[in-house]
Amino acid sequence: MKRPDYKKVVITIAVFIGVYGALLGILLNLEEDVPNGRLKSIQDGLWYLIETLTTVGYGDALPVTYWGRIIGFFFLLSSLGVYGFIIGQITNFMSTIKEQRELGLNGTNFKNHVVIIGWNDFGQSVISHLVGAGRQVAVVTKDRGHIDIIREYYSMEKVFTLYSDYNNFELLEKSNIRQASIVFVNLNDDTEKLVYIINIKKHFDNLNYVVTLDNGNLKSTFAHAGVTYTISKNEISSKLLASYIYEPDVAFFSEELIAYAHEDNEYDMKQFLVKPDNVYANTPYDKAFFDLKRDCNVILIGLVKIKDGKRMLLKNPEGSVKIEPGDYLMMMMDGKGRNKLSKLFHIEEGI
Repeated sequence: MKRPDYKKVVITIAVFIGVYGALLGILLNLEEDVPNGRLKSIQDGLWYLIETLTTVGYGDALPVTYWGRIIGFFFLLSSLGVYGFIIGQITNFMSTIKEQRELGLNGTNFKNHVVIIGWNDFGQSVISHLVGAGRQVAVVTKDRGHIDIIREYYSMEKVFTLYSDYNNFELLEKSNIRQASIVFVNLNDDTEKLVYIINIKKHFDNLNYVVTLDNGNLKSTFAHAGVTYTISKNEISSKLLASYIYEPDVAFFSEELIAYAHEDNEYDMKQFLVKPDNVYANTPYDKAFFDLKRDCNVILIGLVKIKDGKRMLLKNPEGSVKIEPGDYLMMMMDGKGRNKLSKLFHIEEGI
């Protein structure tokens, strides 16, 4: 990106001021003692200079001597260069602002968003589901060409792009990474991901990280490195393939459940935070189960409680389990049920 050379601009302006100041002084010296002259003071000279440079030419102030008119002729011709310089600097300045915004150098105010380190086809698929679910995403890429591709698909209100070397952790602050809900490290291979996780946690230790692995045997290694969630692509693919072989209808439904429901007749699994003013706060799980099914056609399938900073998933719990503020309700629903829940809970899904 071509940046303005501010030092050169300042020097150019200083030269302009010096040259015009000197010529204006000579012009006033030539004109002030002429009986019919109109340039008698500095105010007259400055007014004439402004009229000439702006090509207004009211005619109320003008030189009458020969050399005075030569200087005036210089002012008139040089006005074209002054205009060109000003327009060029304004254009360059506006282009720089636009370029900085596209490259993310002005930063973003996204909060509780997802930061994705690295861009590829898999990352694009993930972003599409996140944006469809109403989440904001910040993408960090070191390939300038990726910026234009991302801008073609997603608006700046939904997806922020940052052009940066992945190891420039100071520049990563532009993605507001400290306010992100999770960081998805989407690099090329498992070794590169592991090294990067170790390095980035030195700068941003208290964040949640997720990676996808080609080698599922490395899950424990990444967990010890501080990764919150590790997902093996091969394990998911193999389980889904096996399910399609011996229970295809279950596999089809399962694949639909883990994706975002775009249509009202499509199903999805979501989790909602229970706030203190939630209608189901301090309510028995069984009662919430039947009420949600009756009122919203939503099936409550689990409850997440957070104890000592750790998440505890209760899958369709039995007995007298109470839903408390701060818990998460896991539910299966269609698009209509999602809309009803959003109005009922006054909160978007997700953590």
